[in-house]
Amino acid sequence: MISQLHRLQGAGCGSQREVSSLHFGRGRRALLQASLHAEEIPPMLVAQHLRRRLADLEQQGRLRGEIVLLPACNTIGLAQQVWGRLQGRFELASGQNFNRHYPELAQETLARVRDLGDDAAHNVRQLRRAMHEALAALSAQAPVSELQSLRQLLLSLAIDADVVLDLHCDNEAVMHLYATPQHAESTRQLGACLQAPLALLAEESGDSPFDEACSTVWMKLQAALAGRHPVPLACFSATVEHRGETDVSHGLAAQDAEGLLRFLAQQGFIEPGEELGPPPAFDCALRPLAGCMPVTAPRAGVVVYELPVGAAVEAGQRIGEIVDPLSGESSPLCSPVAGLQFARELQRWAQAGQSVAKVAGHQALRSGKLLSA
Repeated sequence: MISQLHRLQGAGCGSQREVSSLHFGRGRRALLQASLHAEEIPPMLVAQHLRRRLADLEQQGRLRGEIVLLPACNTIGLAQQVWGRLQGRFELASGQNFNRHYPELAQETLARVRDLGDDAAHNVRQLRRAMHEALAALSAQAPVSELQSLRQLLLSLAIDADVVLDLHCDNEAVMHLYATPQHAESTRQLGACLQAPLALLAEESGDSPFDEACSTVWMKLQAALAGRHPVPLACFSATVEHRGETDVSHGLAAQDAEGLLRFLAQQGFIEPGEELGPPPAFDCALRPLAGCMPVTAPRAGVVVYELPVGAAVEAGQRIGEIVDPLSGESSPLCSPVAGLQFARELQRWAQAGQSVAKVAGHQALRSGKLLSA
């Protein structure tokens, strides 16, 4: 294992932050990063189990590629302890979400690439080289903030990866995934390995989150070069939501680490062996992200849930209620569509109009920006 420290640019006077990356094996690259939203703790524990297992697998000579692990990829967010609470979703200096606004490199890559031909593997190497040049040019054009530096660093490590897994968690939720419909089969395999009951698919969900910056660039390059040069979709990227914020235990973390390693074995990065063979049969439902519908509070009050996360619901079915503590009146919380109630807010107080739960329906009903803030 090789450990590297990457210094972020743009820090305030008298301070300096670094991000650590751990590199196991050699060859084609897979990248896994934990807790880009720094207050989402479960992925960091999963990363510690991955760290130990990857070291063992490397010692056993079972790695068939390079696996890069960022055990805590957002050191800016980890330092944002405010009034005793970790505030790692938005950068305090700018108010921007750490998982939005990653550089869109397709056009600059096309402007810089040379020597493409009829060999798809050769074209991938050339395009990745041009992507690195385009990303480096962003830093050279103007001074970058610490947040911009973090985005550019993470993307630079991911450009050469065939597989990118961005490890997150929700408030309260079942294990679920976000990916693109063009990678439906790989998403289904990942879901089976992790025993995830749901994957939400969208080609573009809005505001360029990290996983889409890694995968959709290849869709754009493929479309732009169609009929002239073969370009495969060279990166499968997905966001993995490790249940909810309080689902922190060594048992769950070890289980999730083994699922991720099993998927990497299926993708050819690890010699499977007995413990990393094919996963048991498991149906990961693929649903459109545009069919993910919020359950909103009709009034301010105490949120009382009546169904667990992971419950299948019908349109109009009651999932809980809002209780006004002053008047004593209550209002029902009902699902807007039939589907899987897969996530909900951890806080049991809501303001009027606030989303308190999410139901993954079967039909795409929304458009525009599909992710929450």
